[in-house]
Amino acid sequence: MSLDQLLDGYQAFIEKGFASNADRYRQLEALGQSPRVMVIACADSRVDPATIFNAGPGELFIIRNVANVVPRYAPDGRAHGVSAALEFAVKVLKVSDIVVMGHAQCGGVKALLMDSADVEGIGEFVAPWMESSHEILDRVMCHSAGHDVETILGQMEEENVRLGLANLMTFPWVAEPVHDGRVRLHGMHFGIAQGRLARLDPSTNTFVTVPRSGPAAGNGGGASLP
Repeated sequence: MSLDQLLDGYQAFIEKGFASNADRYRQLEALGQSPRVMVIACADSRVDPATIFNAGPGELFIIRNVANVVPRYAPDGRAHGVSAALEFAVKVLKVSDIVVMGHAQCGGVKALLMDSADVEGIGEFVAPWMESSHEILDRVMCHSAGHDVETILGQMEEENVRLGLANLMTFPWVAEPVHDGRVRLHGMHFGIAQGRLARLDPSTNTFVTVPRSGPAAGNGGGASLP
């Protein structure tokens, strides 16, 4: 997409998307946002959460980064983008659900598998960023004998979601509302080619495909979770 196409897209949005939701946008500006769901997703251009969940304006609080990484709680006085967004979502917006969503063919996870420090062009920032997820490589590789690279990559993507959920619980102001039922955590994985969404079943710790009832199913508003 070029800059001209970007601006053309804005014009289309004004004529269609904004025009049909003008009252909603005015309400959001006047009253502020109150999304119930936070999604921590990858920055990959193919996996936009608002598109995947068919969410309207103001329905999702989204933070995206390379490989949907959730760091551990580290109040060290430094700038922490994910932690800051999480703090705002939980303490100010008081979201009721937090989703960590990985996806197929994740470049950040692939860089970790290949050792990002050795991949040309991404050693300065990607390598140290992915270091916080390095333990998933050890977890998967110890059980991956005989598996091909694509299988290992998929397992690492799923394990990275599990790690993100575990790291969320290191934040005391996340763990407390989770324990008393005010906040629920969810793990998901999106398959790009088939549009497959899998959800982590906490009882088995495995990812289960979310059933689909057809391409025309649903009529918008995907911000609520059971």
